Amino acid sequence: MIKAFSSPAHYVQGNGVLDHPKEHLENLGKQPILLCDDVVWGIVGEKLNQTLSSDFTVTHVNFGGEASEEEISRVVEIGKKEKNDFIIGLGGGKTLDTAKNIADKLEVPVAILPTVASTDAPCSALSVLYTPEGQFTNYAFYDKNPDIVLVDTKVVANAPVRTLIAGIGDAMATNIEAQDVAKGHNKSMLGQAPTLASLAIAQTCEDNLFAHAHEAVAAAEAHVVTAALETITEANTLLSGIGFESSGLAAAHAIYNGFTVLSGESEKMMHGEKVAYGYLCELMLDNVPTEVLDKYIDFNQSLGLPTTLADLHLEDATYEDFLNVGKQATIPSETIHQMPFEVTAEDVANVIVAVDSYVKSRK
Repeated sequence: MIKAFSSPAHYVQGNGVLDHPKEHLENLGKQPILLCDDVVWGIVGEKLNQTLSSDFTVTHVNFGGEASEEEISRVVEIGKKEKNDFIIGLGGGKTLDTAKNIADKLEVPVAILPTVASTDAPCSALSVLYTPEGQFTNYAFYDKNPDIVLVDTKVVANAPVRTLIAGIGDAMATNIEAQDVAKGHNKSMLGQAPTLASLAIAQTCEDNLFAHAHEAVAAAEAHVVTAALETITEANTLLSGIGFESSGLAAAHAIYNGFTVLSGESEKMMHGEKVAYGYLCELMLDNVPTEVLDKYIDFNQSLGLPTTLADLHLEDATYEDFLNVGKQATIPSETIHQMPFEVTAEDVANVIVAVDSYVKSRK
């Protein structure tokens, strides 16, 4: 058996670290692309660009909104034209996944600067890619993890609280999926068996979410940085990032990817919000004891994370819709095949409906 572990070359987190970017980025190059969307530009991007401009020749590129091959190709051409020697991804998960892919194609270093603690995308050597319309297409894998992940918790504290809660949902899936991968003696996202270190990180991620999530959300609501906010930012970003990549994904994220085939109001739900419903489905697929499932349902409800189809704006969806979700979730390349038993499209449809029915029966 071969085991593998992966992580970013450097991870730096703290209150105000984006105020002094030179010391963290100067070894990467002199002519970066700064990739961010319009919203992030207005919040922190323009100020960062001004700070960087005293030491770097910056090419600001507006992110188009979707981590698609079309968007990646557009920015790659800009990078070639401007002769950029590294890329800075500033923003949320799709911006960061796009930046990693661009860096890989340009063969330059990448600095990942999350402005929210909403996903575990920043630390990994992979990207989740979509069509321009937002439907999942594939995972893209790279030879190395980001050269640096730089997280300013002052920025996280001033981001919409919903993004932090969604990140908690995404991170809570980490250990649930890791345990299923390990039970089946299956492979992580690195294509090898999980290490003891990665499984320990996944467990530590979950332990800290249960212990500190509510305090961190309270800090974010007050727009202040506290020890709890630092802990949950690290759990959502670093612990979950290393945990999912080096321990593996299973049903929860596959079901999230399946949900991308549906249109309507559910498309407005964040990644971590849909994943939170996905891990309830995974726990039910695992046939965990009622008290275990209830623990996670109670956690979700205490934070406003989805536990019913109505929470996902899918109360009017049909069984056929969920069967289509199941078909997407069980395509050959999906992580649901890392479960310790076979899961079919019908199993996925059934469990999506069953979680909703069980949660409503508790009320």
